[in-house]
Amino acid sequence: MTQDARVELPAPMETLHKEAVMETAPHEDKVKDGSTREEMDPWNPPYPPCAPGPPVADMNVHIRLAQEWLAQKRAILATSRATKIITPDRTPEWVNVALFKTLPRLTPILEKDSHRRFLSLFECNGQGNDITPETFDNIIVQNALQCAKVALKGRAPELNGFRANPNYMTQYGYFPLHRAAEMFSVEMIELLLRHGASANLSTAGPAVVEGLLLLHVAVENTCLHKYLEDSLFHDQMRQDCSVADVKYVYKLVHLLCLPELKIFLDTVRLLAKHTDNLLDQLWIYIKDGNIAHTAVLLLAAQEHIRTGTCHKSSKVNSKLDGFAIITSDIVHKNTLQSEACENIMDSNQPSKINVNNATLLSLIDLISRAGADLDSYIRAHPKVPYVMHVSHSEVLERASLILKEHGYCRTGGRIDIGNLCPYENVLSNEDLRAKSATEVSHHAAKEEGPIKKISRGWELKYARRSFFPY
Repeated sequence: MTQDARVELPAPMETLHKEAVMETAPHEDKVKDGSTREEMDPWNPPYPPCAPGPPVADMNVHIRLAQEWLAQKRAILATSRATKIITPDRTPEWVNVALFKTLPRLTPILEKDSHRRFLSLFECNGQGNDITPETFDNIIVQNALQCAKVALKGRAPELNGFRANPNYMTQYGYFPLHRAAEMFSVEMIELLLRHGASANLSTAGPAVVEGLLLLHVAVENTCLHKYLEDSLFHDQMRQDCSVADVKYVYKLVHLLCLPELKIFLDTVRLLAKHTDNLLDQLWIYIKDGNIAHTAVLLLAAQEHIRTGTCHKSSKVNSKLDGFAIITSDIVHKNTLQSEACENIMDSNQPSKINVNNATLLSLIDLISRAGADLDSYIRAHPKVPYVMHVSHSEVLERASLILKEHGYCRTGGRIDIGNLCPYENVLSNEDLRAKSATEVSHHAAKEEGPIKKISRGWELKYARRSFFPY
């Protein structure tokens, strides 16, 4: 894969199409003096205008009309929040400008994940700095879990009842879970899901690649992992399966078992569990011949594919094994393509088709048989793999043993993944101190007992910056 293929987000309850965004978007922003805190809450839908009272009416008539309007407004608000209706970001531009000016103070608070200082800053800034989509996006980028929890609950007095909407669309066309998936923050994803975020929302708008589910973001960015880029042939990562063979499949599966890929597969696994019609998403990668993407999704989501929960919303019998369904579809597709090529009398094309599908079928069969044991081994890796003093050769030997137990890699040939190493100098001095303290604590825990609580936050930074070029 090249860097151009990465999924990078800009600094109805299902897919919200661009047309729907345009229809529900406001015609113009409110001016600063005319905006209210309630109007700027991105959770709320646009309210109906207050009807002017008759000019000759007495005060009681005006009061009654105002009360009727407030009752109508409350009813709309209650319905919106109860059904989690998604509306596009309608935050006035001046509010986002004010947030930008606040970032030098906000960012250090989020890096420390100090929810008390976050609330204090929020209260001091007063009107115009509600938990807007941009504010919440910054919380997710810094993986500030405590601040995110406070923002999602909205119970703190400093918030005056306002809270972050886990299903908003930002002005750039993506949702909170898209950002969390890009950050590979499993804890943030779990937090958003607990507060009602939907995993079946797609990007929309000119600022992003349209139609991307959260699962797409996680899978496609996982395939940009430095170890995959360095060890696999680049043309095999981005071209169709005709340039790959079974040895390539073996190497790919071994690489995915390395502890440095755990958090990425954990993210894909979690999102796959909550994605409707998972087989349809898998078939997109199979149809396009993206073998690395197919392997990532197959291995991470093998449990859901195997049990049939991946197609619970489709017309397919949910008791069927998804591996069997995909295998049958590939065989059927291969038959149709072979017949078509025979009709046009192209003797070379059928062999290419057979090679493509043979490689895919080998991958699917391998993960169908050995996937459960491979997945269990991957899950057993620690959350902080950088303190796991196990060499890559030991991990590869264990993965090879699992495959041999299921009838693969019987030749005994060694899988050569090359000399893999992360990007260097990716942490600040403060993060380096936290990393060193964690390593010491893990080492001491083997002899002295439980691990002491240490400043958190560096692990996710280290994982992303060590293996991604951006």
